[in-house]
Amino acid sequence: MYKEITRCQWCGSDEQYVAYHDKEWGRQVRDDRTLFEFLVLESAQAGLSWITILRRRNAYQEAFANFDVDEVAAYSNETVEQLLKESGIIKHRNKIESTIANAQLFKKIQVEYGSFYNYLYSFLPEQQPIVNHWPSLQHVPATTEISDKIAKDMKKKGFKFFGSTICYAYMQAVGMVNDHIETCSFKYEQLS
Repeated sequence: MYKEITRCQWCGSDEQYVAYHDKEWGRQVRDDRTLFEFLVLESAQAGLSWITILRRRNAYQEAFANFDVDEVAAYSNETVEQLLKESGIIKHRNKIESTIANAQLFKKIQVEYGSFYNYLYSFLPEQQPIVNHWPSLQHVPATTEISDKIAKDMKKKGFKFFGSTICYAYMQAVGMVNDHIETCSFKYEQLS
């Protein structure tokens, strides 16, 4: 018997957005490379729409060494100049420079906590993902007390372009929070 698929309304009908919603958004990420990837992408999103960055994801992957934090942390001023000229990424000097600085800070957190994952999950109750039960998109918050705490701590550590709103979007993207609405066909698939 065919079951109709229901999705969170935010992904609309754009093929790339739908694939991202169905296969990635809200699924728990445990590896630091992917956590770094989303840190780069979500920080780049500041002031822009997510689809703008999603459509440039391959360019970001190429520009930022397949999201190898060690390589990105070692980028030089010359690399910044090259990225400003040749890349399909958003050509915003401060965002590019902050990506490099954020990579250096990311590495420090890995040393201090054993992994960036361990650091992030130290903020969550019982170090477990949060599963919310929103009836509709209108109920989903833009920030939470936890995203406020993480963003504040990361700002204190020196991270840029990672305020509470971006932090909460990041938490949703990497499955620290499952904000699929209750009627979404992918809500509980995230937990498997």
